[in-house]
Amino acid sequence: MATAAAWLSGCQSSIRAGDIPGPVWPHEGDPGAPAPLPPFPSNPPATVTRPPTGVDVAPLGNVIPRRAWTNAGIISSRAYEMNGINRLTVHHEGNTFTGSADQASIARKLANIRQGHINRRPEPFADIGYHYIIDPAGRIWEGRPLKWQGAHVEKNNEHNLGVMLMGNFDEQRPTTAQLRSLESFVVAQMRLYNISVNRLYTHRELKATACPGRNLQSWMLAARSPAGTFARA
Repeated sequence: MATAAAWLSGCQSSIRAGDIPGPVWPHEGDPGAPAPLPPFPSNPPATVTRPPTGVDVAPLGNVIPRRAWTNAGIISSRAYEMNGINRLTVHHEGNTFTGSADQASIARKLANIRQGHINRRPEPFADIGYHYIIDPAGRIWEGRPLKWQGAHVEKNNEHNLGVMLMGNFDEQRPTTAQLRSLESFVVAQMRLYNISVNRLYTHRELKATACPGRNLQSWMLAARSPAGTFARA
């Protein structure tokens, strides 16, 4: 439980040793000085036909399945069915990423995040809150199954696909591999679910929060601009 407690805060701006875990829905904090994440070897997904935007779209088959990090099921009594997707929200984890980015280490981190979410008080979640997670090496992991609404934006989870990048992007910068995977993956979801660019959000645009951190927020603003990748998807 001590390990799981470190993950209770979800998109929190930061966590310090000895802190009592805060609520999963964070409030705007005082951002720290940006610093790059340590370099990780890129493991980009294989690509399919290059679309007109010039972005290589990752096929969904390259997502690492949920069974690679947990055999646990959804606590369905706490969950609501998604019943279709028409928008997407991008998050950061809110914890500064340190340590190894090898696949086994990331699998353990995801299991810890899930434990924190299902043991959250006073409102425990049905499962990990996000549908997909992108690690610093650019790998995309399946989180909560898409049959179920996520728990990633308070009172705004209906039909909302939640994508989280590991790291604290007030204090760090997303890796090149993360941004490449995010770009490719979001374009694929836009096409699959017919999501328009004005239905792509960051957490702070739906709730008062520091998430997804200023460094990822600025990237998202550029990607949704008229000349950006998402506007041209």
